[in-house]
Amino acid sequence: MRTNLPAELTRFVGRAADVEQVTAALRGAERLVTVTGAGGVGKTRLVLRAAAALQDRFPDGVFLAELAALPAPDLLELTLAEALRLPDHTSRGPRAALAEHLADREVLLVLDGFDRLADGCADLVGELLRRAPGLRVLAAGRRALGVTGERLLPLEPLPAASEAVRLFADRAAAVLPGFAVTPANRAAVTELCARLDGLPLALELAAVRLRALSVEQLVDRLDDRFRLLTGGDPSAPERHRALRTAIGWSHELCSPAERLLWARLSVFAGHFDLDSAEYVCAGTGLAEDDVVEAVAALVAQSVLSREEDRAGRVRYRMLESVREYGAGWLAALGDEPRVRRRHRDWYLGLATWCELDWFSPRQTEVAARVAADLPNLRLALEFSFDGLPGEPPEDPAVGQYLAGTLWFCWVGCGRLAEGRHWLDRALEVPAEPTEARAKAMWVYGYVALLQGDSAAALAVLQDCREQAVASGNATAEAYAVHRLGCLALVSDDMPRAERFIGDALLRYRSIGELNSNVLMAQVELAMSVAFQGDVAKAVGLVEEVRDICRDHGERWTQAYALYVLGYAAWLDGRPDRARRLAEEALAIDHSFDDLVGAVLALELLALITEGEGAPYEAAVLQGAARRLWESVGLRLFGSRYFNAPHAVCEQRVRAALGDAAYAAALGEGALLGLDAAARRALNRPHADEGPQGQRGGPRPPAPRTHEPAASPEAAG
Repeated sequence: MRTNLPAELTRFVGRAADVEQVTAALRGAERLVTVTGAGGVGKTRLVLRAAAALQDRFPDGVFLAELAALPAPDLLELTLAEALRLPDHTSRGPRAALAEHLADREVLLVLDGFDRLADGCADLVGELLRRAPGLRVLAAGRRALGVTGERLLPLEPLPAASEAVRLFADRAAAVLPGFAVTPANRAAVTELCARLDGLPLALELAAVRLRALSVEQLVDRLDDRFRLLTGGDPSAPERHRALRTAIGWSHELCSPAERLLWARLSVFAGHFDLDSAEYVCAGTGLAEDDVVEAVAALVAQSVLSREEDRAGRVRYRMLESVREYGAGWLAALGDEPRVRRRHRDWYLGLATWCELDWFSPRQTEVAARVAADLPNLRLALEFSFDGLPGEPPEDPAVGQYLAGTLWFCWVGCGRLAEGRHWLDRALEVPAEPTEARAKAMWVYGYVALLQGDSAAALAVLQDCREQAVASGNATAEAYAVHRLGCLALVSDDMPRAERFIGDALLRYRSIGELNSNVLMAQVELAMSVAFQGDVAKAVGLVEEVRDICRDHGERWTQAYALYVLGYAAWLDGRPDRARRLAEEALAIDHSFDDLVGAVLALELLALITEGEGAPYEAAVLQGAARRLWESVGLRLFGSRYFNAPHAVCEQRVRAALGDAAYAAALGEGALLGLDAAARRALNRPHADEGPQGQRGGPRPPAPRTHEPAASPEAAG
């Protein structure tokens, strides 16, 4: 018999690409392949499946040596000899006997669970590979062996939405005959798989619990996952019988400093970088200079995974089960309050830096950084408002400041609903008037008016203004006046909008304020005067904004300026220029996920497209814009001025297509999300013909007049 591989007792699910990668490496030139990954990720099962597939490649056999239970490294040689069925009763040392036996044989040796004995195992494997040219070694562990020529294949959890669901369904059907993933339980199964990180061991242990619980009950009880996920196969290795044991085995392999870092890193959510880890986790028992070495060790042992973002920055993350294990140790150490405060303070500083850098050439980088760190910013906000369980928050003003400082994330990066949630939390906190509360108030008003909630916006902005006047807070007063003017703009009170926004701009200049908000105020002033018929003055105002934006590398406000200039060009009978400007505006808005700016640009491009003789495509763009407006709030702010160009485009398109074809085009557009809508608008796939062959001749631009139908659309 040329193998001692155990027979599979359950169906192997997924991992086809991983198996192929392992087998291809060992069929080729690689002599040592090590599959690494977190506890419970499925390393053992993968290497056994790959080894079974390689039996035809190794005429002298494929043999498994299970090393996890070995108490000491001096038993390694004897264990390998036993796995290879090497009878040797001479006085030779077992290492020499192994080397002589393997010297002229083609053998695949599978080593599972070497972590406790990594150094001794590496020394033995290195020597055997040098002395036995036909030997190949396939190892599975939480870390690399570190032998020269080793090929590392890190193993990730199963994709939660596909292979993880298949694995859970397969194991669940074995436990509960007739179980299947259905439309009724698919959402719960998918959530379960996602919250268990697609970790195969966790999924298999969860399936066992279906004997007593429903999938929904399993999801509800995952906060105590280590007590829940037990009861695995009693014949399996001990580390595979419970999730706590699997992860605890990794914990035992760590040094005291690595365990301490693991516990402190549990306060992070999602990804984090080395700078944040050094600040948050340094303290008694772990100097800041020692954090980098401990991080590297945790990466090597698969407690942390290392990833690079699009900009090449290295970031780290923990699987949720690994994080919760560390959180238990952090609570036991009594260090959780201090570490959570440091975590909050780090992300408070990050938000402050990002707000300042938003008005700079690094605006795109800021948007990407905030998106990457949003899980941790949420955690900092939650800690600011709630504190730890059973303890009141230390200073609610910190949460108010953080929620207000992230205005650019809520407004500029397409997160109005989430911003409203946190700002609601900020203003629910009973507190005396402070600068932090005032900032949260005017940001709340800004978000609410963009959502079309004029009543809520008016109440909070008036309150903010009154408190600012009473406390002498000139900055908050300027922002409150500005946003009251913006509210008047979307409420069709153009004289009031012009008066308030103009007053706000004077206040900004008097206090030396220059940023994206100030430039947006000038764009909004341009809109108010354009709606009153003075398009030339509006163009002058936004051209100045465009130039300042270019000087400072600011792109977000620039997109709104380009949008107004594009509409003005369309009114002036220059559709080619109008399209260039509108497309540039849409491209910028899309890059920031700014839905408000993007849908306004789409509405303008629909108008331009209709004028180019493509009514069906114009209607498709209107349909896409309509769907996206639903994600923002009140369509076109409920304003007759903002709606007038849309209405003109709709009237012309209906006349060209007829009601049925118009409805069909709207329906086609309604299927497009932001990404698809932006691609379609910018790539112009249909020049002048819809699916039914409807065509329309080029339409002249609307006449220049102060009537609403000819007024430029705009964004507040």
